Amino acid sequence: MNAEGRSKSPEATKALLPNGGGREANAMELPRAEHPRPQWVRDDWLNLNGEWEFEEDPLLRGEGEGWVSERRLAGRIIVPFAPESRLSGIGKTDFMPCVWYRRAFALPEGWAGKTVLLHFGAVDYAATVWMNGKLAGRHQGGYSSFSFDITSLLCAGENELVVRALDDTRSPLQASGKQSDKPESYGCMYTRTTGIWQTVWLEAVPQAHLKPARLIPDLVADPPRLLIVAPVSEAGIGLTIEAVARADGAEVARASAPVSIDGACLSLELPDARLWSPDDPFLYDLEVRLLDGDAVVDRVTSYFGMRHISLDGPAIRLNGRPLFQRLVLDQGYYPDGIYTAPSDEALRRDIELSQAMGFNGARLHQRVFEERFLYWADRLGYLVWGEYPSWGLDLSQAGVLERVLPEWLEVVARDYNHPSIVGWCPFNETPNEPPRDVLRAVYWATKAVDPSRPVIDTSGYTHAATDVDDCHDYTQDPTVLAEHFRAFAEGGAPWRNHPEFDAPYRGQPFFVSEYGGIWWNPGQKDEKAWGYGDRPKSEAEFLARYRGLTEALLFHPRMCGFCYTQLYDIEQEVNGLHTYDRRPKFDPALIRAINAQRAAVEGNHR
Repeated sequence: MNAEGRSKSPEATKALLPNGGGREANAMELPRAEHPRPQWVRDDWLNLNGEWEFEEDPLLRGEGEGWVSERRLAGRIIVPFAPESRLSGIGKTDFMPCVWYRRAFALPEGWAGKTVLLHFGAVDYAATVWMNGKLAGRHQGGYSSFSFDITSLLCAGENELVVRALDDTRSPLQASGKQSDKPESYGCMYTRTTGIWQTVWLEAVPQAHLKPARLIPDLVADPPRLLIVAPVSEAGIGLTIEAVARADGAEVARASAPVSIDGACLSLELPDARLWSPDDPFLYDLEVRLLDGDAVVDRVTSYFGMRHISLDGPAIRLNGRPLFQRLVLDQGYYPDGIYTAPSDEALRRDIELSQAMGFNGARLHQRVFEERFLYWADRLGYLVWGEYPSWGLDLSQAGVLERVLPEWLEVVARDYNHPSIVGWCPFNETPNEPPRDVLRAVYWATKAVDPSRPVIDTSGYTHAATDVDDCHDYTQDPTVLAEHFRAFAEGGAPWRNHPEFDAPYRGQPFFVSEYGGIWWNPGQKDEKAWGYGDRPKSEAEFLARYRGLTEALLFHPRMCGFCYTQLYDIEQEVNGLHTYDRRPKFDPALIRAINAQRAAVEGNHR
């Protein structure tokens, strides 16, 4: 029976089932079958990726015509891939202002009596969700994860899930990053992403259950400790939370605390804490349990890394030691999946390709990456800056802050626990005279939610309030680039993109957060292709330019890092160190030999 007590016909039910009917397809057959949230895992979950019904609604008439229930959609799509992508089975790259999705599922045995949560990794941009014809909830923001409690809307047997996504990339109030505002890609604007583009999944939890906890490494305490701020559902008040940390399978710490109205706060002391770093990305396993006496009511597995970030003069320190950030720009695009990696292995491989060239991290540029990428960054010891897709926004528009801030803070809260994230940067290349109150408001809100990491208000161009200062410099002549920062090396202020508008330099750590972008695409004849500067005439000329530009920053006594543009080509932009399909353009060892040299800031600080 459905939510209104009406039985679905067998034909309607079969039409909704993945692969034409029957129980859920074998997990190995599902696209992106891995758990999408590896830092908060329960045993009871169900992946809803696979074939869904799909239909465009360009005139936004679907809701009025009753598409919310028992109406077959005209097409098929493979979730979690956006309809613009080849992997979705559609591959339409024109504007799609409104799209609908529909499918059915049956709850697994053993879920009876439990609370059922419906999770979406991301839906671009405004999502409305119906379960068995009833509204389950709405969410605005194309990059943050969200969930709904659908327990009261479920029925016995098959259940019908319908999703509508509205997407207006050309709206000045919608953050869209590098998604093209024209029908075609051009310059550094690429194919759009509409609708569902990350995993959709169900999770069964007890009525009294743990909510995602905040994990706070504290290396200043004696002994070092992990603080766990653990909220709990209302039904869990009066129970006990217990947390156990393990290293290589052996228990190293245990703590428990009673649950009050705000949940509980626990402290796991780690006297011999093994610290997380790119050289040793050690992660502790964590088990968190909700107990009623000796009975386990709820259980979640997670992990954490013990590390501390601090700022000291020209250096950004990791665990008290200066660490030059050898970053590369990573925009997270894939030829066949656009925003969505074709596999979990593809996420890991991008990091390994970067590390093979001697980079120790990346700016995750103009979009929010899925949690599985951050999981691999944690595992592999890869430093990343969490960013927001601020391009497309007109910050002078009334109402822009109420669009930006909720989504951005959802992102910060979701990704807070990842040790690989070493800083936040909500905006990129804002106008010369941006609404500084907007920049300050987002900066201070970010600091309030996460005081443990530095925040750059806006990368490049003009700052209003920032912990780390930066600029973008695509000068192609190494001599000119070095000259830009000669006065800075001698104690003066750094070179700026627009010094007449920028906030005064206050002595913060400074780096060139975009440089290089050398155009190199031998053998490619795409007339739309572009990169920065004149194309080198040979591989040797490219490598000489790369070395000169990089060493001008690496050996600068007051630089805390650099970020090279970029790791791989994207569509017509051919300034990557790899092609779009991830083939290296150069022997990775040649780039690594340049990047791996000791930086001046590392040699000048002990």
